[in-house]
Amino acid sequence: MQPAQPEPQNRQALNTKKHLAMKKKNIDFESGCWTDRRKHSALSLMETFFQFHDPAAAKNRLYEMMEYAQNPKVLMKDNPSVIFHLYLSLRSFVRAGYCLQFKSKKWAIHAPAEQVPHLLLGSLSKEEYKDPFLVFQKAFSEFKIRDFDHFLAEIVYFSLGSFNNVPEGNIVTPFIHLNKMLDAAQLILERRKRKKNEVPVVASSNQPPDSLFAPS
Repeated sequence: MQPAQPEPQNRQALNTKKHLAMKKKNIDFESGCWTDRRKHSALSLMETFFQFHDPAAAKNRLYEMMEYAQNPKVLMKDNPSVIFHLYLSLRSFVRAGYCLQFKSKKWAIHAPAEQVPHLLLGSLSKEEYKDPFLVFQKAFSEFKIRDFDHFLAEIVYFSLGSFNNVPEGNIVTPFIHLNKMLDAAQLILERRKRKKNEVPVVASSNQPPDSLFAPS
């Protein structure tokens, strides 16, 4: 007796999952040009990124690159090597972000939306603050990795030179997504670190749990 074949719809879902798993597995972070050549996970790559780039400074420089790219007559004053290093780092960051969209949501919080402190949101919505993985899912449902590569190449190119024209196409939306990804990645890493540092209270085998809190 032959085993039952999956229904066409289920077969398509299985093929989609396999395809996504293959794409996730085969992503090259391309980090060897700006950091060590060891193999990184998505989260370890992001940790390395923030070791090289202070989060606030990286966001500020990204904003400045956008400003100068749209002002063709003014050159960015930063050392070009610094901009190029950030460009290479952000390319790797985007690839790690692509992989994060498939990650577990174990660092999401489940407090009601109205309890989220406004000052902690940064560029994130309350929903994204609670579940920062949504940021990566939204970004890569709208743009592919190559779209972010093109965006980064354009703003670096136009911010470092004096031209008679400005970048073509939409550079604002990729900028907003990347800005959000920087905030979301920092949030995930903070929650991951906090979770690792939590020390569970283990009751002694010789005493009932309540006796741990009894006065001596």
